[in-house]
Amino acid sequence: MKIGITGYPTYGGSGVVATELGLELAQRGHEIHFISYAQPIRLRGQEPNIHYHEVEVSRYPLFDYPPYDLALATRMAEVAQLYDLDLLHVHYAIPHSVSALLARQMMADGPRGRRLPFVTTLHGTDITLVGLDRSYLPITRYSINQSDGVTAISNYLRDRTMRVFDVKREIQVIYNSVNTDVYCRCNNSGELRKEYAPKGERLLVHLSNFRPVKRVTDVIEIFDRVHKQIPSRLLLIGDGPDRSVAEWLAVQKGIHEDVLFLGKQDQVQDQLGISDVLLMPSELESFGLAALEGMACEVVPIATRTGGVPEVIEHGVSGFLADVGDVNTMARYAIDLLNDESKLRTVAKAARSVATDRFASSKIVPQYENFYRRVLERSS
Repeated sequence: MKIGITGYPTYGGSGVVATELGLELAQRGHEIHFISYAQPIRLRGQEPNIHYHEVEVSRYPLFDYPPYDLALATRMAEVAQLYDLDLLHVHYAIPHSVSALLARQMMADGPRGRRLPFVTTLHGTDITLVGLDRSYLPITRYSINQSDGVTAISNYLRDRTMRVFDVKREIQVIYNSVNTDVYCRCNNSGELRKEYAPKGERLLVHLSNFRPVKRVTDVIEIFDRVHKQIPSRLLLIGDGPDRSVAEWLAVQKGIHEDVLFLGKQDQVQDQLGISDVLLMPSELESFGLAALEGMACEVVPIATRTGGVPEVIEHGVSGFLADVGDVNTMARYAIDLLNDESKLRTVAKAARSVATDRFASSKIVPQYENFYRRVLERSS
């Protein structure tokens, strides 16, 4: 198949999912065309069967905000016509599915007059956006209903979408995936661990885009409690608006020398593969991709019991869950684990098993392939 993929090319989970899916599909022989305003962050530019098409947005004095959605729709239609795409797969309803809808209409009215089906994958912020601004509800509902196929990354997100938007159509749940050949303890580097933990300290890790919903200050609070009882260091991977607040809190706590802000990392499996515990105290996660990537690397996740996270982590078996804001409980889970090597390894192995048995790319990507085929059959 020839598939056009559009998502946000940033360090957020949806962008990572869209890129990794495209890479996996390309490895399985499909021709993948990424269409976005910037090259997705995990593309190197040399992958076989991968093409990138930049969306250029013209700036006119008339527009305070250049109309990216219109430029995207035009580029989608151009790429689809030039490369004879079979379908588009867009990640996030707003604005990508609206742009795909316009591209489909343009293709239908074009010289060949053919239908270009599109699939929309919902990631969660679609719902949050409407929660903040109800004016987006009609266009989001319309774009969902007009999609030729819709998927959601968790049962939680599917159910909430159908409730919030009063959607009656089918939404298929296809979980996020992880390449368990890349994300594994086999990438473990003793030298890299010594670099971050020169005195044999325990390593805790947090991975996010540092938005308020990720509650990065809670990560600092949890680590402060752990640090008081166990020699440990904290690796913070990513960047975003709450980084400076977290930096200041670490200074105020007097733990800043053991809190390492690593910024954005292209190969996050390197740091995950040497860590012991992953902290994910988010306000809301529709799935929890960071936890899954950690689990594949045998890093025990300690997360909040919110959204789709319980569909990924079984409390007490493959990780631990606590209420949002309960930093004391999350710190206690971490301390207990780090003081008991046998328990830590048992849970870590169970976490890896969940990643390989339920969420490995080799199991999830074929679900998308089958979904594409059904969409194409219905659209033919």
